[in-house]
Amino acid sequence: MSQVRRFEVKSLARVEGEGSLRVRVADGRVEIAEFSIYEPPRFFEKLLRGRAIGEVPDMVARICGICPVAYQLTACAALEHALGVMVTPEITRLRRLLYHGEWVQSHGLHVHLLHAPDFFGVESGIALAASRPDLVSRGLRLKELGRRIMEVVGGRAVHPINVAVGGFHKAPQAAAIRGLVPDLEWALTAALDLIGEVRGFGFPGQPRDYDGVCLRSEEGYPLDEGRIVSTSGLDIDIAEYELHFAERQVPWSTALHAVMLPGETPYLVGPLARMNRCHDRLPSQTRQAVEACRIEFPFRLSAQSIVARAIEIAVACEGALAIARDAAADVTPCRVAWEPRAGIGSHATEAPRGLLWHRYEIGDDGLVRHAAIVPPTSQNQAMIEADLKAMLPAVLDRDDAAATFACERLIRDYDPCISCATHFLRLRIDRGA
Repeated sequence: MSQVRRFEVKSLARVEGEGSLRVRVADGRVEIAEFSIYEPPRFFEKLLRGRAIGEVPDMVARICGICPVAYQLTACAALEHALGVMVTPEITRLRRLLYHGEWVQSHGLHVHLLHAPDFFGVESGIALAASRPDLVSRGLRLKELGRRIMEVVGGRAVHPINVAVGGFHKAPQAAAIRGLVPDLEWALTAALDLIGEVRGFGFPGQPRDYDGVCLRSEEGYPLDEGRIVSTSGLDIDIAEYELHFAERQVPWSTALHAVMLPGETPYLVGPLARMNRCHDRLPSQTRQAVEACRIEFPFRLSAQSIVARAIEIAVACEGALAIARDAAADVTPCRVAWEPRAGIGSHATEAPRGLLWHRYEIGDDGLVRHAAIVPPTSQNQAMIEADLKAMLPAVLDRDDAAATFACERLIRDYDPCISCATHFLRLRIDRGA
């Protein structure tokens, strides 16, 4: 008689948004491993059609409360490409400071309160605070610093209101930016120490050779510009994204699965992909800490993402500190003038969870005619399921609770931003004759 085991997690914990997991094993063979995102579709791509260009940054910010800056700045750059707008280096530096703030608050939250509990055998960040109050308080302080940077530059921490096509509505005060220096100095030291601490964690799982995809620029660690590259050798302009990647619908999820063409294969985006492909671009202090900890690349375990995120906190703090120290005067002008016109533009940046791609088509009336947004979690969803299928045979000898926990833990390695990914649903109604 066939032996069938089923694991089901109806609501995943310590992830942003609502997702579930369904696994079916028959005679020791994994038949189904479905990471289901069941949040209602939000139709942002449709909502953007017919909107004025200037409305887009504030609208796409609502896709996510954790990484709104990624959506705003990617949209702004794509629209600027369509409009033929070139922002000044000073505006670019302010945008990078804002983006660094988002990395600090997002990674700081995930590393300390969402991911670390898995390594300490507790169910939550609150439980972890009982045994490691120092770790949790550091995470909260890093998160608060990231929020403060977003407030200073973006006007507020959640869904910033100061970001505009062409730059910023109002120049952030240079004095306020310089005021971030003491906390950023503390944060950089804390992040460098954090690298050494998480380096010593135990990392479960079977090593895998991931095909990672990320941006890579001529200099610096990937953030807001560059070419799209992969571990397998892909090296393309951002505008060529749709020639090499596609989204596919699966029946068990309201999020699309992105695959790499022509083989329709899953791929990895996010901290592991960036670190494996661009660790040679780490800034000096961060690089020295990584070398001192004798961290070896490439990372081949999904659980090592906690190390990659710790390193990226240091990257963001080091970058933000350099910009804050150099803030001598308010940026003038803080916004480059532009006029609506027909055009097509695309751009990609590195959100905390990975590559984020936008494309906009502007009509002759100066309104958005078409929008396409591919978030990181959509791109990682197929890889998450591939990882689950590869990992499950090694945990089938455990009881159902332990095997289920191993699956949940693997999904948390990716820090999925589920609300970002639920942007599409195809509805078909068969009404008969």
